[in-house]
Amino acid sequence: MQLPYAERAAGLVGSVIDSSTSLLHKQTHDIVRFAMGSPAAEAVPAAILAGIAAVELGRPDAYDYAATEGDPPLHAALLEMLRGTSDETTADRLTITAGGMQGLDLFCKIFVDPGDLVVVESPTYTNGSATALSYGAQLLEVPVDADGLDTDALEELVAATGRTPKAIYTIPTFQNPSGATLSLARRHRLLELARSWGSMVIDDDPYGLLRFAGDPLPTLRELGAGDPLVFAVRTFSKIVAPGLRVGWVDTAPELQPLLINAKQAMDTCTNLPAQRLLTGFLTGGHLEDHLVVQRAEYRRRKEAMHAALAEHFGDIARWTDPEGGFFLWMTLENGVNTADLFEVALAEGVAFIPGSAFSPSGRFTDALRLCFASTAPDRIHEGIARLRLAVAKLGS
Repeated sequence: MQLPYAERAAGLVGSVIDSSTSLLHKQTHDIVRFAMGSPAAEAVPAAILAGIAAVELGRPDAYDYAATEGDPPLHAALLEMLRGTSDETTADRLTITAGGMQGLDLFCKIFVDPGDLVVVESPTYTNGSATALSYGAQLLEVPVDADGLDTDALEELVAATGRTPKAIYTIPTFQNPSGATLSLARRHRLLELARSWGSMVIDDDPYGLLRFAGDPLPTLRELGAGDPLVFAVRTFSKIVAPGLRVGWVDTAPELQPLLINAKQAMDTCTNLPAQRLLTGFLTGGHLEDHLVVQRAEYRRRKEAMHAALAEHFGDIARWTDPEGGFFLWMTLENGVNTADLFEVALAEGVAFIPGSAFSPSGRFTDALRLCFASTAPDRIHEGIARLRLAVAKLGS
């Protein structure tokens, strides 16, 4: 019997990244895991959250429904957290979401019609492009270099289509997967182009608070100065814990009623116990100390990965040098296809995400993404050594 699928079902492409979680759980041998973009288990403030839970989650009202736009105490704590930062905002612009992914889905649900042109970075975050595809978008890939999204190429490629994009999806700071940061000049140019086209800018910034080197840049949300074309997506997944599934969007106030309507058709409200945990974490003054420790540790881990790559891959590869976040991007120069390399590497005890997973059209077959944040330095050295052994075996 043929099931009566909706037309949109054909656009549900899923995520190679998330699928790797299930694959890795099935492995029984030792694996150094550079695949998932998660904080290290030891980086999650589990003891602090457990202490907060003992108080906050002992109350019956912690298990009730919450206001769709977010639990008021978390709203207030988040506003205070953002005060004085590049993302300082007001209550009527904030809507609490079930992680950053729900923010992306809400955007597409409200703005993207089938056939709309949506610009994505190339390479880009798989789940972001998959969300746009699930709403019938046509994707236009625009290159990323050391200064982030190439705005000259953006202008040229859009002109070549003879259309204007409905939206431009960018991860401007410590981009996933490349680790690149959009320069200040390009941030200004991106906003100029978006305004000239009437295009929305999806400003997806999970990593901005994890800068461990270089000088901070104003966010697109700040540079936009309240421009309704800027739709800012944020999350606690990278800075506290991904399993809490709590994030927020910052939008023009007139969008909040639509966001509430759209979210009520999804999940009614974001998980209230997780919101209460985060409220206690923020109001207890834990976040800044936590971030100071994490920034220092992630810098140490990135440097360890750079040293290991220089030792084992200096003759056959090049890689990026992020100033924060979780990832670096490595390109092999010996003709190896990283999708073919994946299974050999997994057998050798190391996991990564092949580059083609970060392009809707399957580009970057010679590249791969490595997450340095989730692995201790000694294990990083071991994992990179295993990866070089896998490259040698594939090439033999």
